[in-house]
Amino acid sequence: MRRISQSALARAIGVDRSTISQLLAGVGARLPNAQVVGECARSLGISADWLLGLTDRPETAADILANSLSLTDAPRALVDAQIFAWHKEAAGYKIRHVPAALPDMLKTREMLEWEYEPHLGRSTDQVIGASEDRLEWMRGALSDYEIALPLDEMHSFVRGEGYYRDLPLDVRRAQIAQLIDVTEQLYPRLRLSLFDARRVYSAPVTIFGPLLAVVYIGRNYMAFRDTERVQALTGHFDHLLREAAVADREMPEYLRGLAAGMPQ
Repeated sequence: MRRISQSALARAIGVDRSTISQLLAGVGARLPNAQVVGECARSLGISADWLLGLTDRPETAADILANSLSLTDAPRALVDAQIFAWHKEAAGYKIRHVPAALPDMLKTREMLEWEYEPHLGRSTDQVIGASEDRLEWMRGALSDYEIALPLDEMHSFVRGEGYYRDLPLDVRRAQIAQLIDVTEQLYPRLRLSLFDARRVYSAPVTIFGPLLAVVYIGRNYMAFRDTERVQALTGHFDHLLREAAVADREMPEYLRGLAAGMPQ
């Protein structure tokens, strides 16, 4: 809301100061003229509905929408600045995450180099070094992590198919070993489960406690801050866990079975 005197507001909308006093104080039996209310709300930068007592939100509809939904760039980089800022904001809250592929914070350095070298070029080592520091901060930020991954994504990784077709076997084996270690050592603060995409589906999404939910659409993130949408996406994530083909408690043994089936 803009700060302005009653006299200045009256001049701005072309009415007597007494009219403004009555409007703001709720005095008088007659409702104010709709044009007066609209001009007053516009000059103050508030909602006309709030001015009339019809809502408890003083923001205009445009401001509410702008504050509850934002579209930001999603650079193809390790733990970009925006994602890291959201993690810092939500430190201490539970983070629920459906990654686009294997989660970066659980990848080996060799896996990160293979994946990001085509995009980062000669700066790969420097970028990965800086990103590892951020990933370590995220792991130690007192946030619990629940990660749900499509079952087929894990199977494609183990077999070296699709996205992972050029990933060397030794890198894949080391990555599975790392996943076994972290799902054992960090449980229950880190919980990894697998859902069957033939039964349930999810776009990549991260829910930062009760604060915001972010949907990844490729070149952009769609970030929601309004309670209704954050709760809806939280409910969606919880549904993935209820329908999990491999529950978090089963992950270490399941991963060991996958590793045993990989070529030696």
